Amino acid sequence: MKIKAVIHDAEEGGYWAEVPSVPGCVTQGDTFEELLTNLYEAVEGCLSVEVNPASVEDNARVLEIAV
Repeated sequence: MKIKAVIHDAEEGGYWAEVPSVPGCVTQGDTFEELLTNLYEAVEGCLSVEVNPASVEDNARVLEIAV
């Protein structure tokens, strides 16, 4: 699986990153190498969270939208 991350320079020094396809998945690091290590951990942690599927009634519709 390939996931894109957006890397930013942090105002206080170092870097921070966000993963747009995984809402809430962000991390930081003082060096680029530390950021990469933390990024792998953050993505793994965000994707390993068990989410219970929503219960949907038989006559309900499920719609996915982008905003």
